[in-house]
Amino acid sequence: MKDHVCLGAVMGSYGVRGEARVKSFCADPSAIGDYGPVTFDNGTTAKLTVIRPIKGGYAVRLSGVPHKEAADALKGQRLWAHRDALPALPDDEFYHSDLIGLTAVDTGGETLGCVHAVHDHGAGDILEVRIGGTPVLIPFTRAIVPTVDLTAGRIVVDPPRGLLPGDESDDEEMPPID
Repeated sequence: MKDHVCLGAVMGSYGVRGEARVKSFCADPSAIGDYGPVTFDNGTTAKLTVIRPIKGGYAVRLSGVPHKEAADALKGQRLWAHRDALPALPDDEFYHSDLIGLTAVDTGGETLGCVHAVHDHGAGDILEVRIGGTPVLIPFTRAIVPTVDLTAGRIVVDPPRGLLPGDESDDEEMPPID
């Protein structure tokens, strides 16, 4: 779905009238309903209307979801918006879907692996790069990832010593504690 961007996910039903609980992945979480119809992972589409904020997300109304059981059936489905409905980003910002699939190379141009996922645990984005089948978590900071070239389909990674598999750490072995 390269022409779509993930806006959030359905966490289950909310109440008995077909409303759903949604976790928003938007920079402004309340804007999840601002981008037109959403497409679910299963390919169906719906109009999303934000009803009110609730703990951990938003209560929303989804067209075509008439009752609690229908909302419960959507649990785990991600909500996607067409890329054209989203605002253009500044040069130094990227949608997660733009980064997934890019080739990661080191500063010498040697291929390290491929960006498999982007995680956000609150302190900043972390790229999951598969290096020889092994997932390696790389902080997505300008110091460690100085170049993102979407046209060439690659990122340049300048990792600190010890971050990548096979790197030897500069730390000396610690003496045993008595």
